[in-house]
Amino acid sequence: MELIAFFVLAVLAVASALIVITHRNPVISALALGINLISIAGFYLVLRAQFIALLQVIVYAGAILVLIVFVIMLLNLKDEARQRGSGSIQRWLGPLLALAFAVILGRAIVAGAGLGLNAPRPGFGTVETLGRELFTRFFYPFEVISLLLIVAMVGAVLLAKRRL
Repeated sequence: MELIAFFVLAVLAVASALIVITHRNPVISALALGINLISIAGFYLVLRAQFIALLQVIVYAGAILVLIVFVIMLLNLKDEARQRGSGSIQRWLGPLLALAFAVILGRAIVAGAGLGLNAPRPGFGTVETLGRELFTRFFYPFEVISLLLIVAMVGAVLLAKRRL
């Protein structure tokens, strides 16, 4: 049952990620990102990490996605999308990155072909383990990411105000 759930979630995650990077409408890309984030929460549920899955839905699929949609609506990108097509870099960079991803994924599958599925460690995904890891090993990266999100939000507001 877990294997079936994993493959369904994997197909959903990959399909929604492809929509995020290929669709020209930023609102549809943001909604596909929401589907992708929810499928990642499903992966956490398959790993029996219910608390991390709940945080994934509340923080990323809820708050961060609302912030992204708010910034998209604030910037009103309709005029810029009509004026410019995709540049020459985007024409060859997408297939090149897809090829690199396929090679890396193929090597990972070949390297892990003889390995069975490992059960998660005891305590994986619990509040205690997450808190210990977040406030010891990952404290500074967590703070850097929060500062990066604040800077991005302030930059979007400044860009939107400049046009008015």
